[in-house]
Amino acid sequence: MMRILFLALCGLLTHIRADPGARLRLGMDIMNREVQSAMDESHILEQMAARASKKPIKGITNVKVKDVQLPVITLNFIPGVGIFQCVSTGMTITGKSFMGGNMEIIVVLNITATDRLLQDEETGLPVFKSEGCEIILVSVKTNMPSNMLPKVVNKFLDSTLHKVLPSLMCPAIDAVLVYVNRKWASLNAPMPVGQMGTIKYVLTSMPTTTASYVQVDFSPTVQQQEGNTIQSANAGEAFEFPEGYAEGSSQLLLSATFLTAELALLQKSFDVNVHDTKIGQLPPQTTKTLAGFIPKVAKAYPKPKPLVTQIRINKPPKITMETGNNLLHLHGTLEMFAVRWRGKAPVSLFLLESHFNLKIQYSVHENRLQMVTSLNRLLSLSRESSSIGAFNEKKLTGFVTDYLREAYVPVVNDVLQVGFPLPDLLDMDYNLAELSIVENALVLNLKLN
Repeated sequence: MMRILFLALCGLLTHIRADPGARLRLGMDIMNREVQSAMDESHILEQMAARASKKPIKGITNVKVKDVQLPVITLNFIPGVGIFQCVSTGMTITGKSFMGGNMEIIVVLNITATDRLLQDEETGLPVFKSEGCEIILVSVKTNMPSNMLPKVVNKFLDSTLHKVLPSLMCPAIDAVLVYVNRKWASLNAPMPVGQMGTIKYVLTSMPTTTASYVQVDFSPTVQQQEGNTIQSANAGEAFEFPEGYAEGSSQLLLSATFLTAELALLQKSFDVNVHDTKIGQLPPQTTKTLAGFIPKVAKAYPKPKPLVTQIRINKPPKITMETGNNLLHLHGTLEMFAVRWRGKAPVSLFLLESHFNLKIQYSVHENRLQMVTSLNRLLSLSRESSSIGAFNEKKLTGFVTDYLREAYVPVVNDVLQVGFPLPDLLDMDYNLAELSIVENALVLNLKLN
């Protein structure tokens, strides 16, 4: 019984760890664009037409294919399978007929196939593979003499079109998918976050297809420059796409857990030593100013001394998200030193433990997620040590709050300018995305150019 309970618990824990840090829903807007651009980039129908001109067709000599119509592409999702694709086009086939005269056949046709979504065994990347390609003749017009027997004409068309066109046109579907599949190729490549480390978007599982979108789940790997992988805390926090998005649209969801792991890359960069005596709207950073809050400072330093402030973040940063609200929590120490002359080392006045949070505003620039922060609240302040004796650190709340706002938050924002890379697939342009906060996640509602 205990063994069964243990195995069940292990299975539950495995499920929790497997929850995605990022989730992408590819709607029909993105898929239509990708297939259409692949068709345009490959010029595949024109290539098929050129090859057809070299292919012997029974009953026709000097074959030429011309006037290939611009394709109209229709896609539909097939739940659990992939995409049904229909390419509507037309062309004119000319040549010398078996009767000796010039012949012209104007054909309008549909190429249909199922593009099955699979996972490449070697790379682990998603790939589309076509199957069940068929050619459906919509209309056929010919200049063959009207006095010919209809049965003869139909038999001739059957042998020249129904038998020949599939081998000519079906490769167009495969060629288009080659172009689409190439645009997944960079997906699992590590992307740098400045000099601090890399982000790698690894598929959690095989992408799934529903009636409305393709869903791709990621378990991103966040790795420091030294090679250490940052483990995500609080794995398994629930998140869901909100309802109300336009039919066929696409969204990217980034969990608070994943964003927290990304910020852990920057933790050391949030440490700072501030030597400036004049900072923004703050009063001069001297022992005289500090003595207004702690009188013992004036006794220890009758003559004003410049201050040096050292801030160290001693716990990994953490992002919390609720609908419409998100905060960056920082825990660390704030230590103030009095500067001495003649090259003597500064003297530590006191060391404070602090917990404060920052509001975050998100944007996307050059396909990287950008963050800008502003101070929300100083949540706690406690004295750890002091060279000037005991004092009530609560009296420093206003002073420290102003200091963090004027001196420290700009440092955080400078560090955050590095930005975080977003999944590189299907030539995705994230710059026009509309961003919103939901429970435990950031959602990018993707827009086409």
